[in-house]
Amino acid sequence: MAESIFQKIVLEKGLQECYTIDSAGLIDVHEGEKADRRMRQFAEKRGYVITHRSRPIRRADFENFDLIVCMDHQNWNGLRAIAASEAQKNKIHFMTEFSPKYKGKDVPDPYYGGDEGFNRVIDMLEDACEGLSILGAS
Repeated sequence: MAESIFQKIVLEKGLQECYTIDSAGLIDVHEGEKADRRMRQFAEKRGYVITHRSRPIRRADFENFDLIVCMDHQNWNGLRAIAASEAQKNKIHFMTEFSPKYKGKDVPDPYYGGDEGFNRVIDMLEDACEGLSILGAS
């Protein structure tokens, strides 16, 4: 969801040249699969189309990207365990670091809650992605 939101914001602001955007997870159980059906439905209601297919993070991602953005403390710990150096660890940031409204909060996993959890996650990601987009504009 974060990838789709950020891509839309970057496109609307004409910042495509400033970003390479990709999404990855810490486990490969769902590798190659589409996002959860419910998330795709809630995304479409909000004007987003999720086309990404799941892939696990690779060590090369730490070389190929300037920022590695995670959703929560569990992701942060897992990413730090993969990072090969202090410089790579310094690339890891929480999504809500870029959010004026939700700063310091984890983005919750909506899959185990009700419908409102999906809307809350989208709200949080929209706010954070808007803040993140400012980096490319400066």
